[in-house]
Amino acid sequence: MVYKFLELKVEDTLGTLALARKESLNALSLEFAAEITEAVRELSEMDEVRAVILKSNAQIFCAGLDLKDFTSAGFDSTPKSSLDFPEKLHELFDCCNVLEECPKPIIAAVHGKCVGGGLDIIAACDIRLCTEDATFSLKEASIGLVADMGILQRLPLIIGQGFTREMAYTARFFSAKEVERMGLVNGIYADRETLMEEAKKLAVQIAGNAPLAVQQTKKVLNYSRNATVEDGMSMAMQKNMVLLSSQDLQEAITAFMEKRKPNFKGR
Repeated sequence: MVYKFLELKVEDTLGTLALARKESLNALSLEFAAEITEAVRELSEMDEVRAVILKSNAQIFCAGLDLKDFTSAGFDSTPKSSLDFPEKLHELFDCCNVLEECPKPIIAAVHGKCVGGGLDIIAACDIRLCTEDATFSLKEASIGLVADMGILQRLPLIIGQGFTREMAYTARFFSAKEVERMGLVNGIYADRETLMEEAKKLAVQIAGNAPLAVQQTKKVLNYSRNATVEDGMSMAMQKNMVLLSSQDLQEAITAFMEKRKPNFKGR
């Protein structure tokens, strides 16, 4: 598909999804969010894609919610309008959920400011990297709202309750070094060029493994966050009962015996 606010590229086994609503600094409108959902679903269906990099082509990563778009959604003080609230804004929630549900691992490459909804987006990704100048803010409390796109549910699982509460209550900007200490990002790089080089290296490493195994590992990890250890282990064993008959497992064994790198096909 051709997208208005995104640039989607696929090279070999890697997909790159660039947020490109440049004039608005990637502020999340309903239309923009809907495009993100559609693009991630498109990537999910591409068998050749084994890992995805999510980046920004704007001056910053994301300026947060497009408040003009939000306030023009037609809400009033009636009970019906309030009850319709989730459905009218479902595009915002969907664009984060689809990142988490995508079977392909997604690496967020962040530069500049990552505000509000932008933080929601990267928290739904698998791995986060950033530049030295990146800053992060959970901004909703400063504009009189409660963050409701999943960040209050996902972020504690990444950085813990204490750091999440500090970010949510203060609404201040946190530096790259601060969020690295929290565990939000896996690495910090000097500039955007280096960031993308390292993100691609990581994506290539992921893509070099058996794709079915990587995808099912993501499913087990996501499931296990809200499951007992026993239930999580049971799901992993069920996945392996299927993967034991995969061509990729046989290729791994053959490659080991022949002392060569395996050539996985995702079958």
